[in-house]
Amino acid sequence: MELIGSTMTATYARPKSSHFLPAISTMASSYRNPQAALVMNPSASLWRTNSYYKSNSTIPSPSIQRENFDLVRAKTVLYPSNRSALTTRYTPDDWYKSNHNNYRESESSRKSAERLRRDTIRLMQDKEQLTRRTQENTSKNIGERLNDIVFWKSELSHEIDNMVTEIAALNEVKRRLERALAETEGPLQQVSQECLYHRERRMSIDLVHDDVEKDLIKEVEVIKSCQERMRRHLDRAIAQLSNRAAQHELERDLSDKLTAQRIDQRCHYLRNTSDGIGYYRGIDRLDPISLPDSWSKFTDDNILHSQSERAASHKLRDEIEILLNTTSNEMWNQFNNVNVAFTNRVSETADAKNSLQTHLAKTLQEIFQTEMLIESIKKALRDKESPLKVAQTRLEERIRRPNIELCRDNPHHLVSEVREIEDTIRKLQERLMEAENSLQILVKTKVSLEHDLSVKANSLFLDQEKCMSMRKSFPSMPRLVGYT
Repeated sequence: MELIGSTMTATYARPKSSHFLPAISTMASSYRNPQAALVMNPSASLWRTNSYYKSNSTIPSPSIQRENFDLVRAKTVLYPSNRSALTTRYTPDDWYKSNHNNYRESESSRKSAERLRRDTIRLMQDKEQLTRRTQENTSKNIGERLNDIVFWKSELSHEIDNMVTEIAALNEVKRRLERALAETEGPLQQVSQECLYHRERRMSIDLVHDDVEKDLIKEVEVIKSCQERMRRHLDRAIAQLSNRAAQHELERDLSDKLTAQRIDQRCHYLRNTSDGIGYYRGIDRLDPISLPDSWSKFTDDNILHSQSERAASHKLRDEIEILLNTTSNEMWNQFNNVNVAFTNRVSETADAKNSLQTHLAKTLQEIFQTEMLIESIKKALRDKESPLKVAQTRLEERIRRPNIELCRDNPHHLVSEVREIEDTIRKLQERLMEAENSLQILVKTKVSLEHDLSVKANSLFLDQEKCMSMRKSFPSMPRLVGYT
């Protein structure tokens, strides 16, 4: 039990610290200068009149007052009450005034404390509602952000699927183009150029720059032109496969979106009672590297870039398809033209060979008849030898008739007979020479015809057996467009 008039002992408990609001310090500063205790100072006067206090109108400065107060506190010595007489310190008015001052100060401090309490409670309620609303708005914003991430993630996934499909299609077309380009080497090396090489082995007059050779040279040029165009488009296809870089950007963006979605989902489900929450000092001073507009523009630009790459890839695939069909048609058309030229040339050569064989047969027959004629002329010449001998012998015998008997009588016409037989022999000899010359010409003709026949036979063998059999292995249309 406390004594009447004594100061009530007050205990101020420090409120429990919370993570929600900072700790509120006690108001000990308002009790820093309590009233000084009554002390007995032997060096001081034991009694002062009221006029003494009134006459001292000079008020010391706060700093001097604090120093004096501290000095008084330091020198205060408590002594037991051993006075033998009462001494007056204050007047009744001072006592009443002091009480009234204490009352007013107490009432003012209570009102201030009550007002502070009400304002603090209202502030805490307002801030609690503000914090709750802000947290709800933040959760709502995170939810909306999650919806945006899900939207862009679906767009990225769709675009990645389209890009993967386009890359696979472009790879397939590139492989077809490579196979078609490889297939052209066979017709070029083993068909066209080989045919030209074989036809260089033609002999004599058949070594001619005919339509077959022209078409073969043109076929080589067509195949080389097709190969050059294929190589250019193949290089473009290889360069176009750089759209994998766009796919990589999309996949990296999608991976970032998945990470952001996972983080925002975890943040979206965080509550005040969740585990793992804590203080991270200074985290609010970190600046993000992008804004919502730049964030959405980044993904949109990636998608637009991917779409442009897909469009270029699709256009290139169409061009390659057209190129494959065009080149295969060109090579097949020229191949057919060469085959037609070969067929016509073989037919012409066969006809020429048949004609040569006919003429050779006739020439041989004529040679035989000429030889028979020569033999007949020689026989006729031999047959004229005896008559000539008889006529000349008769004439020579009759020349030896004596004297008048050497008469130009009718038998003397032996001279005409001799001359006639000699003329006949001369003419037969001339015909023999003509027949022999004709025989030599016929023999030369026979040799020429036989040579031409061998030349035509060689040409037919080269064109029909070598070249035409080789051209049966020309690639088919599906192989020229790269399907097999």
